Amino acid sequence: QVQLVESGGGLVQSGDSLRLSCAASGGTLSRLTVGWFRQAPGKEREFVAAITWFGGSTSYADSVKGRFTISRDNAKNTVYLQMNRLKPEDTAVYYCAATYSLTDYRSQRRYNYWGQGTQATVSS
Repeated sequence: QVQLVESGGGLVQSGDSLRLSCAASGGTLSRLTVGWFRQAPGKEREFVAAITWFGGSTSYADSVKGRFTISRDNAKNTVYLQMNRLKPEDTAVYYCAATYSLTDYRSQRRYNYWGQGTQATVSS
């Protein structure tokens, strides 16, 4: 059973950066596609970014493209989400999730494992 733990959230000002980490235990992320999702107050959880285990392909939501970067360090069994030029609308609880699927990884239904989330708050 893979367990995921997010860290790196916090309170920052608009234009600042944060780096979120998703560390895995009980299994290896090297054979899992990992995605980041977020849920803002009063809104549904939405896709942010994903990185596949095969080939390391990445995908981003339009709202974060060019500002966020997802990467993985298989040696550390960790996936990162570098968030630059943050905006108040990026305020949310950020979740990482993992799936064995290489397709349709923008869909939450594809994911087998979820972390508990980390709060990122961006003030204006």
